Formats: sequence, C-alpha cells, structure tokens
Amino acid sequence: MSHHDDLIAKDILGYLDAQENKSFLRFITCGSVDDGKSTLIGRLLYDSKLIYEDQLASIEKDSVKSGTQGDKIDLALLVDGLAAEREQGITIDVAYRFFSTDKRKFIVADTPGHEQYTRNMATGASTADVAILLIDSRYGVQVQTRRHAYIASLLGIKHVVVAVNKMDIMDFDQRVFADIETDFRDFAKDLGFEEIMCIPMSALDGDNVTTKSDRAKWYKGPALLEFLEDVDVDSGTLDNPFRLPVQWVNRPDLDFRGFSGTIASGVVKQGDEIIVLPSGKRSTVKDIVTFDGSLKSAREDQAVTITLDTEIDISRGDIICAAEFPAEQSDQFQAHMLWMDEAELFPGRQYLLKTTNKTVPASVTNLKHKVNVNDLSEEAGKTLELNEVGVVTLSLGAPIAFDAYNDNRMTGSFILIDRHTNATVGVGMLDYSLRRASNVVWQDLNITKAERAEMKNQKPAVLWFTGLSGSGKSTIANLVEKRLFDLGRHTYILDGDNVRHGLNKDLGFTDADRVENIRRVSETAKLMADAGLVTLVSFISPFRAERQIARSMMDEGEFIEVYVDTPLEVAEKRDVKGLYAKARAGEIKNFTGIDSEYQAPLNSELTINTVEMSAEEAAEQIVAYLRENGYLGGV
Repeated sequence: MSHHDDLIAKDILGYLDAQENKSFLRFITCGSVDDGKSTLIGRLLYDSKLIYEDQLASIEKDSVKSGTQGDKIDLALLVDGLAAEREQGITIDVAYRFFSTDKRKFIVADTPGHEQYTRNMATGASTADVAILLIDSRYGVQVQTRRHAYIASLLGIKHVVVAVNKMDIMDFDQRVFADIETDFRDFAKDLGFEEIMCIPMSALDGDNVTTKSDRAKWYKGPALLEFLEDVDVDSGTLDNPFRLPVQWVNRPDLDFRGFSGTIASGVVKQGDEIIVLPSGKRSTVKDIVTFDGSLKSAREDQAVTITLDTEIDISRGDIICAAEFPAEQSDQFQAHMLWMDEAELFPGRQYLLKTTNKTVPASVTNLKHKVNVNDLSEEAGKTLELNEVGVVTLSLGAPIAFDAYNDNRMTGSFILIDRHTNATVGVGMLDYSLRRASNVVWQDLNITKAERAEMKNQKPAVLWFTGLSGSGKSTIANLVEKRLFDLGRHTYILDGDNVRHGLNKDLGFTDADRVENIRRVSETAKLMADAGLVTLVSFISPFRAERQIARSMMDEGEFIEVYVDTPLEVAEKRDVKGLYAKARAGEIKNFTGIDSEYQAPLNSELTINTVEMSAEEAAEQIVAYLRENGYLGGV
C-alpha cells in the first residue's frame, strides 16, 4: 500500500529510522462547497499508493451506489466517511488522514465547505501549517473562499496553496486561471500570508496533483505534492522562545519529580535556565526524559518530562519558559474571536477560558466590531452569531501567561466554554494585553464590610427578586423594605424600571442588552453589600447564567434568590402597564414570556407563589427568613 522503498528489503532498521526522522507537515483542504476538497485528498492517497486493496474495492463498490462521477471511481468517498456525507455528496465533519512519501510525512484535514460548518473548518485549521484553498474554475472566488482564507490567516497559517480545480472542464484555459489568481491575490494582499502558490489542476483526473500535467504546459510551477514536500514551515517556529505548558506533575516515587507536557515552541537543552510562570521561580534543566530515555535537547511538538536541579513549586497549568524570554502575564486582553455556538455571544456573560492547560473564569466585556469576511471591513454590532468573527475585549478572573497569537499559536490561542453545558462556544486569538488594566491596583480601605454591617446591626444581603413582568416583584420588594425600615435596618432598592432611567438608560431590550443590564446591576449590588446594606434587587433577570454571575460576585450567604412565581396568564391579566397587550400586538419586541425566554430558577432560596398568597404575606415570609438566618441582628 505504501510507496516503494528499497531499504525495506535491504535494511529494515535503517528504513524505520528514516521514516521516524522525516519532517512532518499538517495541512488542510478548505474552500467553498463542492469545490473538490475530498476528491483532491482521495487523489493524493490514490496516486501515492496509500490505499489498501480491500479499501479500494469497497470504494469502487460504493462509487456505484453513492458516487458522483458516473463510471469513474469517486475518490471523495475515501474521506467522506459519514453516511450523511455520502448521501448528500458533501463534507460535514473534519476528516483526518495520514500519508507519507519518500521526503515527508503528512496529516491532512479535509474540512467542510458549507457555511454552517465553518466552525469545523476552524478546528482543522488550528493546527495546520499549510492551507490548500480549492476554487472551482467555473465560479471563481466565492464568499466561502474569502471566509476560509480569512480564518486561515486569523489562525496563523502562513503558506497557502490556491488550487484552481476542475480546470479540465475549462479546457485548462490559462486566462481563466490567471483571472482567478489575480482576484484572489487582490483579496488576500492584506491577510499576511508569507506565500501564496496558485496551481491549476483537476483533482478528479490527477492533473498537477502528484505530477505535472501535459494539459497545462503553460504552467511552470510545481505540482501540489512537490510543493507540499518542499515547503519550509519549521525554520521560523524553532527560533521562538521555549515554552512548555505543564500538563502533569510526574511523581512516580520519592526520588523523581518531573514536569510533563508537549513543547509549545522553541528548543530546550540540558543546562538551560528556565523561569516558571506565574510564580516567577527560576531553575536549571537537569534532564529531559522521554519513553525512549534521556535527551540532550528537545524541540517544539515533542512530548517530554523535564526535571530541574532545584525543588520549586510547579503545578498543572503553569508554563515553563526560557529564562531570558519569559511569557507575559495579564488578565485583560484584546482578541479576535470566531463564534462557534448556535446561541449568540452576549458581552458580560460569564464563560470559562481555556488556554494551553489552564482554565479561568472570563467574560467578553466589549465587542469592538465584527469583521465582514467579504471585504474585511469593520461592522458595528452588539453580539456575535454562529460563524461570525469579531474583535473583543476580554476580562479574566485570574491572570494567565501568554504570548500574542502572531508570535506563538499555542500560548496565544484560547477557547471559550459555556459554564453550564461545557460546550465550546468560541475560539480566539490573543492580540495583546490591555496594559492599562495591569496598572489599576486594588486600594486597601481601612473600614471593612464587616465593620460597616456591625455598625448597622445587620448582615449584608442581596435579595434578588426575579420573575415575569407583572409577577409582583416590585410590590413585594417595596413592602419588604418598608418592614425592614420600621425595624431600623439599612436598605436600598434597585428596581429594574428605575435603573433604566439612569445607570442603564443606554441599553435596549435585546438579549445582549439584558445581559449587560444585569452585569451592571450585579456590580452595583456588590458595592452596596460592601457598604453593609440589605439590598433589594427587583429585575426580571430572565437568564440563569446572569443570576449565577450575580451570586458568584457576592460572599457566601449574601445572595438570596427570591423567585416570584406567577404564571404567565396571571401576569397578563394583571398587566397594569399594558405591556403584554403591546407585546402580543407586536408593538414591543423581545418581551420576556412572549418572544424572549424566561428561565425560571432551579434552586432559589425562596419561592413566592403570588397566586396562593398576598403581597403582604409574601413580604412577611421574606422578613422571617432574614430574621431566622441572622441577617437582622438581634431582632
């Protein structure tokens, strides 16, 4: 099945050593739907004689049933493994294939062309060194061509092959090829590619895939495989400073303590001085251990265990760096981000950010602009939807060690994770630290929260009233405050309608604005709790995620969720302000309970059923809860 090599018969150990020491290249195929990506990979495997006989027989059989090439074998079926892919003749998932030639080993990722699967294309591109961007010669550069080129650039791919495919249909017309090449180069001139190689080809027939074609004698460049064998992608990365994100502290016995991980960049040698972040501790590399024994040096992409000549505290998630070139540390960033979730991004919502082996709480504090992939222009927006790219600012719950993505793809990349579903919702590239944030230092104050609260003879609390519009939140909160005032307690009400006249008057009622609305109110409530007050927050606050953020901001026991449970039909009947009627008539958009979702609490401290009890009874129940749990001092 593999390419012929005389060493196999003469010197099997020499052959295995030669295979082990070949250079390695990862590349992707991408572009618009039905441009021939899967067929191209199939042709590479077929012409390189890397298909088992039984596999080839199976493909020949499937070509009759599911193929799209008439009497010819459909090589796309080699990588379109899902039943849905074969039935529809498209690629849905990312398919990885390994093959090798006498010169090099390869892993190729066949990525989907459909816009809805753009996130899958980004997954394949995240580890690739070269992108093969296919263009159907009949249609030229398409929207998805531009989108994939931009994402390849964004993800740090420096070498691009523009494979102008299906040239056999166009009789290998040189003018057709030249027009497409000019069009693409004009678009890509600002994308930062180091090399753009344009090749006219027919993936179906094999023209200019593994060997040069006689049908395009006017083309003087290399065949695709020749280019892939010779392209230099290693020289730049090995010059980068050494980085080893620690994945595991290896302690099999009392006599050995090593730090394991895959080298993200650069080279490390025995005797090199290193610095560990975030601690800043320094030491010297004593040994570089692998399964096959110790090494004098190791390079990018090698999995190693490093031992040091001194005992210093290192944990999973730390980064071991070259001492003279340590990574930066920050908790505030500008970043480019590709959104990968069906549910849109809401600035202000809490997510988890994972970079290398470290995970920290994070939120997108601002969407600076979206990027139009057709012309790379900037567009205003408040949120990102599936497959959209934007420039954002990030705020992290703890500092991380990092390099700018343009300098290091491993330590400059991250994913965003939904805190509740654990789904990956976004992938991003760190541009730079917002250094001004590093200069803002928390000012210690002489009077503490506990002292302020003791003076008021109460414990700080945030009573968070949530429920539908018209459920009775504000009415009950007012009655609770009046009762606490009579008891001599210090309180303040943050009411949804009132706050929108001042602090949040710039916000609308989209889901994104609702998230920001609650974020600001949560910060305000936190300050009031710090002042020792009992704060009553009366907001619809429809999303569990934002209520959870508010809870996480407060100290243990300070946040008391009060679910004012009123059925929608009851709230509509009350409709004192006539809002439901307007929403039903389409005069108010994004109205909670009508055309915007309300997520009821799952484990609230208090649930008030306003159908079964009056507002006065509800207020007494809440005050009793505060008294019984020690919030009201000696009352």
